[in-house]
Amino acid sequence: SQSVKHIYKIDGLLKRISHPDTTYVVNFWATWCKPCVQELPAFDSLYNKAGGKSLLIILVSLDFKEDLRKKVNPFLKNNQVKSACVLLDEVNGNEFINKISAQWSGAIPATLFKHGPKMAFLEQKINLKVLETQVKLIE
Repeated sequence: SQSVKHIYKIDGLLKRISHPDTTYVVNFWATWCKPCVQELPAFDSLYNKAGGKSLLIILVSLDFKEDLRKKVNPFLKNNQVKSACVLLDEVNGNEFINKISAQWSGAIPATLFKHGPKMAFLEQKINLKVLETQVKLIE
């Protein structure tokens, strides 16, 4: 299972998801957000089914950086999360929310689907079927 290997500022995260040939599924979540936690297995299912294709799933934790060792990494381990997880180290939502999507109110869970210039954004709890549909739409 995963532990957080990268801590990003928003511009670093945007750079990480900028390869034109890759489909990115970027989920914004936190350990304290119940619907976020409930939908995490869907991302691992997508990872298991679509692994090997040029699909990259990145779980972006909005937990505080100081909670990384005590909360986030133990959570990932205990729940055997397989998808890559990073931490977004931005305190001010106004700094990053609009850079992800103008549609985003800032609520989580929220998921960005991106392939080159094509993008979709969902601010809702999602399941595997919705994930697969969205990926097909932007590929």
